[in-house]
Amino acid sequence: MTKRTKKVRDIVRILDDIVKEYKEEHPDKKRDWRTYEQRVAERLKTAFQELKPLVHEATSSINFVSGETRGAKTILTVEQRTLAVLIKHIVGKSNRSMAAMFMVFSLLSDIDVSYKTVERFYSDHEVIAVLYNLHVLLLKKKDVKNVDSSGDGTGYSLTIKTHYASVAQKLKDKIKDSETQTKENKRMLFVYSFALMDIKTRMYIGFGTSFKSEKDAFEKALQMSKETGIIIKTIRLDKYYSAEAYLKICQEYLGKVKAFIIPKRNIATFGVGEWSRMIYQFSENTKEFLEEYFQRNQSESGFSEDKKRTGWKLGQKRPDRIDTANFLTTIWHNLYWLG
Repeated sequence: MTKRTKKVRDIVRILDDIVKEYKEEHPDKKRDWRTYEQRVAERLKTAFQELKPLVHEATSSINFVSGETRGAKTILTVEQRTLAVLIKHIVGKSNRSMAAMFMVFSLLSDIDVSYKTVERFYSDHEVIAVLYNLHVLLLKKKDVKNVDSSGDGTGYSLTIKTHYASVAQKLKDKIKDSETQTKENKRMLFVYSFALMDIKTRMYIGFGTSFKSEKDAFEKALQMSKETGIIIKTIRLDKYYSAEAYLKICQEYLGKVKAFIIPKRNIATFGVGEWSRMIYQFSENTKEFLEEYFQRNQSESGFSEDKKRTGWKLGQKRPDRIDTANFLTTIWHNLYWLG
């Protein structure tokens, strides 16, 4: 073991004490609840005011061409279908309940659809295309270009009997020994989700959904972030991603990116390139490093507000429809932070 590696391990060993000292030097700012509630109300107002015009803009920029002439003609336009799934997601209604709401709306609009029709919106390629356009449009409207980012993973339950938070740690331990649980059992419990956030605007740049692992969701989020064309300057990840291999994955998708990840206690070598530079910065300027790293808390609070807003359960069964439901959570998060 080199002297430098020993130094890093020594720092990690007493990291809890360093973090405690750091937090005493950087106390949390007290929240002005009156101002906070006013900002929340203003953001919600902006989100609902901008929703329909933005969906219209996202839809009008796409020219849909269909070569299929069989089957019943769709009653709703793609813009209406997109608005329907977005509204359904925010009000937290089931497919059947939303279909019943359409029956009420039909008194005014002559629109009457079944719950199966509502369910099919989640796998409608035209709706998904509009949602992606809307995602990019929201980022452009907020002027998200050169980003200092933060990434984190969570999970959403697929059954009302299982709450993700109650089983998350247990299942994370079991991931290391995949033989202890079949893929089918995992699928019945919850789905993994990962989101990459711009710290300055709190907007999600990319997200990923996976039945396999958080790592798989992580790579999908990086791929989506790459497709937006937004430059990611820095990234902050938790200890789960504390390995040179994960940093290389980030560089494959995002190009030259500076990372802030706390090394594990059993770190063996400094590695090379950006990983080596990061470990050196951690060992030489630990508190400055922590100041950057702790901005990752934005991601954790983002997931918390998402679940308060749209719930901790995704009420779909098919994998593609579950992914769309997760996408809707991302869209509503960005709509909320548009104001």
